Amino acid sequence: MSEERNRQSKKELFTKKKGSSTGKVFTLLGVLVIGAVAAWFLLGQGASDGIAAVKAENGFVNLTISDLDDGQAHFFKLATGKGDIKFFVVKSVDGVMRAAFDACDVCYREKKGYRQEGDFMVCNNCGQKFRTDLVNEVKGGCNPAPLARRVESNQILIAKADIVGGGWYFGL
Repeated sequence: MSEERNRQSKKELFTKKKGSSTGKVFTLLGVLVIGAVAAWFLLGQGASDGIAAVKAENGFVNLTISDLDDGQAHFFKLATGKGDIKFFVVKSVDGVMRAAFDACDVCYREKKGYRQEGDFMVCNNCGQKFRTDLVNEVKGGCNPAPLARRVESNQILIAKADIVGGGWYFGL
């Protein structure tokens, strides 16, 4: 009798009807949905390059100083029809709010910009360091390219025309 059961079990293994394809379709759809959500976060909405997008209103980008006066460089990008123009604002060691393009006259072709290390802005391409209190003061070479700004009350105002004028640093 046990031999008969073994034969029957083996026969069922080989002749067992496959389940419906509905379960497989739902499984595949679930995997696709999860993949799409992951791609959205990694490549789209959820991805962040650490650079805040800004818009100009009435010809100016307006930034609130109290959001930026922590001594850290804050990076921004202004979208144009041809691409983004990147810049940063930093409250330097002497307490002045300063602005510069995230590029310089020498290394701009590499499109690597700057990072902050303490009281210095460091070129991500060549590694040269520049004190934050010299941003907007020293021009040329590998210094961060100055960006004109105006301080009014608790606002930093940067003319859109001045930002767009630096588009050549970004191949625009």
